[in-house]
Amino acid sequence: MKKRALSEALSAGSYPGRGIVIGRSEDGTQAVTAYFIMGRSTNSRNRIFVEDGEGIRTQAFDPSKMVDPSLIIYAPVRVLDEHLIVTNGDQTDTIFEGIKSGLTFEQALRSREFEPDAPNYTPRISGILTFGEGDFSYQMSILKSLDGDPAVCCRNTFSYDNPPAGEGCFIHTYARNEEPLPSFEGEPERVTIEGDIDSFTSSVWESLDPDNKVSLFVRFTDLASGKSETRIVNKNQ
Repeated sequence: MKKRALSEALSAGSYPGRGIVIGRSEDGTQAVTAYFIMGRSTNSRNRIFVEDGEGIRTQAFDPSKMVDPSLIIYAPVRVLDEHLIVTNGDQTDTIFEGIKSGLTFEQALRSREFEPDAPNYTPRISGILTFGEGDFSYQMSILKSLDGDPAVCCRNTFSYDNPPAGEGCFIHTYARNEEPLPSFEGEPERVTIEGDIDSFTSSVWESLDPDNKVSLFVRFTDLASGKSETRIVNKNQ
């Protein structure tokens, strides 16, 4: 698969939905994680990211406008020992508890499938970074219907060892902005990772469709020290 600029991949469509980017910084010293959410409905757009311990959670910006919290309020990012977990739904908790009980990332997700939001059947996308000895590896997963058929759940997991500097992988929920929304297709896109945490965060945020973007989380984790820096951007302030 040909690598392209992350800004190009993000701006290629008006509604990629929710997206995860994982990779390594240009200088090779940082593990990079990003997660963004977008929304078309008032309910989806009425959200912000807030810090929650070592992770984050979604929260209603205006609680009086919240209609149905079931698929939009969750913890997208959690940390367990040497693992950083990032997902687009409450399967973050499923992975967290599964690994805690001795399951692998893939095994933990066997109990889950795509979201029950017919007719879109939004895919569940997940990622996990595993740190150790000054380096890291990562995995990404997508659970989706078969061309919109809810009778079939397609389970794809992708594993990446020794990620190269200045490069990452990008996976998102929707292939195109159509009705119903078609699921992401193929393997995660290879994309460039450029700049420090602030320039990277700015580039990602500015590349997302201004009408549909809602919130962005970015974390750079120093591989030598294990210390991390986090940036959160919310359209609702």
